[in-house]
Amino acid sequence: MKRFLSSSLARGLLWQLIGTLVGLGLVTGIRAVMGLSATASAFFFTEPAWVLGALFGGLFFLSANGSVSDWFKWARGIDTPEHPEEHFSGWEKYVNVSLDHKVIGIQYTMLSLILICIGGLFALIFRAELAHSGLQFLTTDMKLFGQNGPQLFNTLMSLHGMLMIQGILLGVAGIINYVVPLLIGAQDMAFPRLNAFSFWIGVPGAIILLSSIVLGGFGTGWTGYPPLSAQTSQTPVGVQMFFLGVFFLGWSSILGGLNVVVTVLRVRVRSMSAMRMPIFVWASVATSIITMTATQLIALAFQLVIFQRLMGMGFFDPAKGGNPVLFQHLFWFYSHPAVYVFVLPGLGVISELLPVFARKPLFGYRWIAMSSLGIALVGFVVWAHHMFSSGMNEYLRLPFMYSTLLVGIPTGVKFFSWVATIWKGKVDFQTPMLFVLGAIVVFLLGGITGPVLAAISVDLHLTDTYFVVGHFHDTIFGGFVFPFFAALYYWFPKATGRRMNETLGKLHFWIMMPAFLVLQFGMMRVGLLGMRRRVVDYDLALGFDFTHLVLTTAAYLIAISVAIFLYNFFNSIKNGIKAEGNLWNSRSPEWQVPSPMPMHNYDQPFEVVGEPYDYGLAGSKYVEFNPPAKSGHN
Repeated sequence: MKRFLSSSLARGLLWQLIGTLVGLGLVTGIRAVMGLSATASAFFFTEPAWVLGALFGGLFFLSANGSVSDWFKWARGIDTPEHPEEHFSGWEKYVNVSLDHKVIGIQYTMLSLILICIGGLFALIFRAELAHSGLQFLTTDMKLFGQNGPQLFNTLMSLHGMLMIQGILLGVAGIINYVVPLLIGAQDMAFPRLNAFSFWIGVPGAIILLSSIVLGGFGTGWTGYPPLSAQTSQTPVGVQMFFLGVFFLGWSSILGGLNVVVTVLRVRVRSMSAMRMPIFVWASVATSIITMTATQLIALAFQLVIFQRLMGMGFFDPAKGGNPVLFQHLFWFYSHPAVYVFVLPGLGVISELLPVFARKPLFGYRWIAMSSLGIALVGFVVWAHHMFSSGMNEYLRLPFMYSTLLVGIPTGVKFFSWVATIWKGKVDFQTPMLFVLGAIVVFLLGGITGPVLAAISVDLHLTDTYFVVGHFHDTIFGGFVFPFFAALYYWFPKATGRRMNETLGKLHFWIMMPAFLVLQFGMMRVGLLGMRRRVVDYDLALGFDFTHLVLTTAAYLIAISVAIFLYNFFNSIKNGIKAEGNLWNSRSPEWQVPSPMPMHNYDQPFEVVGEPYDYGLAGSKYVEFNPPAKSGHN
């Protein structure tokens, strides 16, 4: 306990609390001097006080935990250690500031799992409420955090969406941070201190986001649309914590994306040409391009609503010349490409692992590499298909319908490649491969239902129904969740030196896969029958009771499968079978050295001498660590 209390995380949390109190006190003191507070409640708990308190809390966290201290020391001419984490061992490395990309990748992954589990718990609560028509336990009579049952339902539903999205974004950063430098032969990321800062700024952001539930919550959904979110009389201060939390986490994405692009361009081994880079690296670059260039738009949208609430500005208020549809354009210009931020790394994991377990060369390597960039670029011109029913100009609908359908082309390239790679392969059905195959099936279902919603006439009828919810869950589970688990099972031995239990891994998959298919097909069914999303109750006469009971059961089965994974994950860290040698018989460079990886990854740079995915070809090599000396004259 003493070692934890002296850690970067504990110091940051303590000073975040102090910073929050300082911000609250500063605004309260100014209001007292100006004579603005007539009652006790208006004196201490004003919205400006909480906003400044949350902002100060985040800044105090970063100042106290040490993630920016190296920059201040450098500015004063003081030397800073390259790897301060060398002073820590075991779990201490992960609660202190580290410059090692492997430690940072694990920190991202752990924070991701925490947020995903909390978001999943919220889903189990409101799914239990929806298991039967009528209000079961979230009634109008109950009160929790100043909210009655239906209001709490709205908060849980809204936080479920945003926590899952932010958890997935952190999971993406976790895989990329851990794996990309290993794949390209780098000792670390190009900017190790910026990498550490990118992670640690997400911690206060996550705390601020979670604090929204105890500050009145918010019922806007994860989109935060005005005018509802901009009306202080309708939405409490919790919505401001939602906006600020996402604002902090957005900085993590922007800075992380910049670091990845520079790392791949400047730090990879010289012998690795662009067309010999692993597919996951291509996917990571495409993802980082999106996060660098689009995340600012959602930050701007949320910042404008914060200003409108605090200062009475009229950005989205028609009475003051504003336009609420403008918020939707800003929001979706990021939030639809953000889907590809989740999906592209997941598709990269599929392409990376598939030839390993099929024991065949990856079919159409160049086409898959270029398709990742194609998806990223086309993703910037499809945002308004979310807005067909918003009241935007009708002449915009047709171009956005066609651009949305166009995304299917580069995505289809990947599917054809995967099928051709599997065809007549010697498939090894170990746990990572099961999740890869599950991801292909689930993402295919999302891809099939995507063009349905891209069609204007259909979308106008299905907007805000559970059909959209089912499609979105298909896309996210197939594009990220299943690949995320595949990546964790695959690279866990590299990170820990131990294997996860194979039997528990397969049990995890065989519970999750059918349960999810039942969940998404059930959501699509009730959506086609007219079930609206984001509602706490529905009419018994509609006949949805049995389907919702099945959906709730499926959701709890998914939760059980995740609990099995978590037990397997944490138990295997100490008790798992030791991983020796090239566990998966992979050609990838990180599997050519012992596990876990040493501090600086590779004792000597390797040389790329072949193609990355020529599995099954006799005598073929991808990398060579002790290349023979080249003869010839200087």
